[in-house]
This record gives sequence, structure tokens and C-alpha cells, in this order.
Amino acid sequence: MFVDSRVLLGAYLGERRRFVPPKLRKVPQMALTDAACRNAKCPDGRARERYSDSGGLYLEVQPPKADGSISKHWRWKYRFGGKEKRLALGSYPDVSLSKARSERDKARDVLKGGSDPVQAKKDAKLADAVRMGNTFEAVARTWFDHWKGPRSPRHAEYVIRRLEADVFSVLGAKPIVDITAPQLLAMAKKIEARGAQDIARRCWQTCGQVFEYAVAHGAIERNPSKDVKPSVALKPRDKQHFARVEGRELPELLRKIEAYPGSPYTRFALQLMTLTFVRTGELIGARWEEFDLDAAEWRIPAVRMKMRTSHIVPLSTQAVDMLRCLNELRGLSGLLFPGERDHEKSMSNGTILGALRRMGYAGKMTGHGFRGVASTALHEMGFDHAHIDLQLAHMERDEVSAAYNFATYLPARRKVMQAWANHLDQLRQGANVVPLRVA
Repeated sequence: MFVDSRVLLGAYLGERRRFVPPKLRKVPQMALTDAACRNAKCPDGRARERYSDSGGLYLEVQPPKADGSISKHWRWKYRFGGKEKRLALGSYPDVSLSKARSERDKARDVLKGGSDPVQAKKDAKLADAVRMGNTFEAVARTWFDHWKGPRSPRHAEYVIRRLEADVFSVLGAKPIVDITAPQLLAMAKKIEARGAQDIARRCWQTCGQVFEYAVAHGAIERNPSKDVKPSVALKPRDKQHFARVEGRELPELLRKIEAYPGSPYTRFALQLMTLTFVRTGELIGARWEEFDLDAAEWRIPAVRMKMRTSHIVPLSTQAVDMLRCLNELRGLSGLLFPGERDHEKSMSNGTILGALRRMGYAGKMTGHGFRGVASTALHEMGFDHAHIDLQLAHMERDEVSAAYNFATYLPARRKVMQAWANHLDQLRQGANVVPLRVA
């Protein structure tokens, strides 16, 4: 009986595979050694050179500096949320090859637990910073650096100045872990005693955010601002409305604005505020790149809006004409309304109030008052409340509803804004304005 040689060869090889020790197939091959790390260099003409180890770990080597030293940094490449990311693990030789592998394994465990290693590292640094600076002021400033990111510079500056003026002098030097609700209340009462009820409540709320930040980072275990409700401990706020003229007084105001003898920038600012009824901060911070005069639109970015969502202001033909006139005065600044002394800073809110005061409207009209006047008049003219409220940027909008409102309400809002501009012309001229229809 003859046996095929290929069968014998297969049986022989099968026996060999059966007896290969499994551990020899599981030992990972390390691409780097300490000597390789020590001798690693970046070739001439390259911005960097990467030397791979295993499991996504690599050593990134940069070109030699002027003094001849070479920077070598450990990086770990991984994926989180469907995106490729990199985690810095320190510099060689301060972090040895074995230490880098150990840190990579720790980060891998964090990733397996469902967390992003980069974010976990940032959170750990913040927690260390909070624990090291344990006074209320130290923690509050750390919180402020974290919190101010998406806020407008104007709003962030107001918050830190309020803390410095009213809170730090009372609570700043105290260890945050020792501050109690009665001490917090005493601070707020001191502010309230001078008649600043709204500021007292705002300081209480800001302190509450600082305490929440401290709780989240392990500096304290409880937020004392939640032990007492401001509505119980502090006097109720008097509801105050911004001063504004009555409808019958509006024609005279419009004529005085048109004839305002002061700076043309101030006159244009008052006219644009009248036509668009945006908030004062949104007006004085306006930049030319936000405007598309051909499309008759003003797109205010979210960072400058109170509701933190971008806002579209349809521009009437009167507003576009006024802006084209203002553009003739444009200098090197990107601002529509630059300050008189520093053209890189916008005019102040006081400029608007000062102009109204010089026209005889001190205590009778404010920049914010134009919003109330427009809202009342447009409702009386029969326009839909939703369209008016959206144009006033009162509605809270998420991404879905923002897209819906853009598609549904923008044409209607264009009609609102043009009708409002025509109404203002009629009031100022004292005659009916009849729109001409194209045949």
C-alpha cells in the first residue's frame, strides 16, 4: 500500500504545530529599546520623526534646537467616539520607556472604562489645582478660568469684577471647606444693605457655581448655597422695566435722532437700534463681517448673544441704505461703532445713554427701551407674537428648533422688519407712506 507523500508531510507539520509552546506566539514584539530611544534622531529636513513601539505608543523626536538639545515626547494614539486622538505621556528621558508603557496601559484601562483619557487627564489637573488652592478666592479664580471660555468678554469681565468688589473681601481668604450658609448669607446681606438687591442675588448665584465646581473636583463635599434659598433669605426684587417713551412721543424722538448734532457714529447707532431693536451690547459690538448688505441680513454670532444661539436680523431697505452710508465713514477698524479714543474697542453703552440725555430723554428712554416700543407697536399692528418674539431673540432654541424656525419664520420676519421701518418713516414724516408696487 502506497501513502501519498503530501499526506505524510501534512501530518508531520501538524504534529510540529501541536507541540509549539503557546507562550512563544503571545509574546509581543517590542519595537523600541532604551538604546534606540537614546539614539533616536530627527532626519534633516523633517519637522518630526516618530518611532513606534507597541499598542499605539510612539516616541516623537523633533529637530535639534540651537543649543544642540533634542526634544523627545511620548505619545499614545487611540480612538474615542469614532475619532483618532493622542495622549501626551511626558518627555524622554524624564519618562523612561518602561514608564511610558506603564502610563499607556493605565490610559488604556481608562479607555476601556468608557472615558476619554485626554479629558480624564484634564479633569485630574483641575482637581489638583482646586485642592492646592483651597481658599475661596483661589478656587473661584480657577472656576472662572474654566467657566469664561464660551462667554463674551464683556460678560466675563462683569462677573470677575463683581466677585472682586463684593465677595472676595468677605469670603476670599477663608478656606472654602469651612464656609457655611450663614457666612454666605452675611455676604449677600451686606450687598443688599446698600440697595443693590439684584447684585446680591447674582453674587449668591455665582458663589453657588463656584461651590458646585469645588464639589465636582473633590475640594468640598457639600454646596452651602443650597442650604438656604435666596428667595427666603433676601428681600424680593422690585420688578423694574427699562425706561421707554410712549407711542405718541416716538415721532419727536425719531426727528431728534435724525437731527442729532453729535458724532455721526452715535447718530447711526441710534438709527440702527431703532430699525433693528437689538440689545445695546449686540449693537455696539457689531462688526462689518457680520453683515451681508446684498442679502439684507445681519448674522450675530452666538458668542455675542444673550441666549448663546446665533441670531439673524433681516434688514429693511432703510437699514441697508443707512449701513451703506455708515460704510462711507469706515476706517481701519472692523467695528461699526468704534470708540472715540481706541478704535479697536467699541463705543460704550454710556454713549447711547448720553446721547438720549442730551436730547432731553434722561430717565425717559434707554437703548433697551427701543425693544419694548417695537414689541408693543408690532403687536398692535397685528403681527404674530411668535415672529415678534423670535426677532427679539427671546425664544430659547436648540439645534433642531433653530433650524425649524429659520426655515419657517425668516420670510415672515422680513415682512415684520420692513413694515416696522415703514412705520417709523411714517411717524417721523408725519404722513402715510404708500409702498409702490411693481407692475
